[in-house]
Amino acid sequence: MTWLPAASVHAGQVDILLGGLLLISLAVLGLVFGLMLLNIIRFRVGSRVPVSAETVAHKSWRFEIAWTSVTLAVFFALFLWAARLYVVGFQPPSGAIQIYVTGKQWMWKVQYPGGQREINALHVPLGRPVQLLLTSEDVIHDFSIPALRIKHDVLPRRYQSLWFTATQVGAFRFYCTQFCGIGHSRMTGTLIVLTPTDYANWLGQTPASGSLATRGEALFIHNGCSGCHVSQPYSPGADDTSRAPSMVGLYGSQTMGPDGQRVKVDNAFLHDAILHTATVSGQAAAYATQMPSYRGVLAEEDLAALIAYIQTLSPSRLSGVGMSASPERKGN
Repeated sequence: MTWLPAASVHAGQVDILLGGLLLISLAVLGLVFGLMLLNIIRFRVGSRVPVSAETVAHKSWRFEIAWTSVTLAVFFALFLWAARLYVVGFQPPSGAIQIYVTGKQWMWKVQYPGGQREINALHVPLGRPVQLLLTSEDVIHDFSIPALRIKHDVLPRRYQSLWFTATQVGAFRFYCTQFCGIGHSRMTGTLIVLTPTDYANWLGQTPASGSLATRGEALFIHNGCSGCHVSQPYSPGADDTSRAPSMVGLYGSQTMGPDGQRVKVDNAFLHDAILHTATVSGQAAAYATQMPSYRGVLAEEDLAALIAYIQTLSPSRLSGVGMSASPERKGN
């Protein structure tokens, strides 16, 4: 029998959590059914155990309240532990390599900061945090790497983010675990974990038509974004003719959301702002023009490139994100 390897930093914690949940569930199950069996045997027909109305009337609930309270406390502690693991799984550390993964019936398309592309394959370095930015071009998918104990729904035209740090060199399968059509069973791929040296060599040997940021800059100009979004910070009161917020320093900053609350400008915010203009209605209210939606105009690969370019306009906020992932252009 071959056990599923634990190939990520938090895989061991997930295994302990699931093991503890299984053992406690079995213990509670054994207690409940054990008491049921005990009473069935003890009070069976023909049993000599005396049962009277007075005995039933003076029954004590202390034992039942005690074991119910104890199991409730234990399961609540497990819930807090699981919630902590869940939250940590969506908070990538500084310096994580950002890799874009797009689901499409029935394949996984992968883009790296250096412009390298793959289908149904994902190369990552050993011991380096990797942030996956997941989206779908058509229906709901689900990206799962069992060996790393990570799994997340992939929604159409929305960014979902999760991260991991691989701890074992080797090849591991990943899957779509959400039924997405007749070709669902074929929507698989291979995660390949390489040593840092081998990963750098792989990046250098894999063809790339310019970095994501370089391609994003061309798209920024080609789609007319530069006609409204100036290349210098907006200065109210100055002799200014800008018609939209400046992109300089925008990534990583705080802005006003559609509900009036302050939100962080991250990859998901920029992705939604390009496709769903209501996302930036709070910020755009200070400008006379309204940004059109690019839904149906830009493919997911183009959105990834645009966001990578916007990131380079906020160099002080990148904190090394993807720095070593691109041999052609640092700062992606």
